[in-house]
Amino acid sequence: MSQPLLHVMAVQSISLPQLIISIPLFFVLTFGIGFILNMILKTTWLPLVVYLGIVIYFLFNLSTLRVPDLTVLISGLAGAVGGGWTIKTLRAKGYRMF
Repeated sequence: MSQPLLHVMAVQSISLPQLIISIPLFFVLTFGIGFILNMILKTTWLPLVVYLGIVIYFLFNLSTLRVPDLTVLISGLAGAVGGGWTIKTLRAKGYRMF
């Protein structure tokens, strides 16, 4: 009887200023969260795997994904990869905290 919340909500397009702000915001957000998780859990690629799981969930459960949505998701993916690469580089250079 009850419909999923995503299907009830009206799909609105994203404006250009929102897209311009969202791209670096998602990059920095996933980079920062991934960096902190890597420091706490001592794993290099766990945040990337978690982010990919979330993206796959969205791809299968949302009815429509437009180009701006995919652009924001890809910028978040780049941030997660960047966080893992940064931690890996810092560990290779001898920083014990990482």
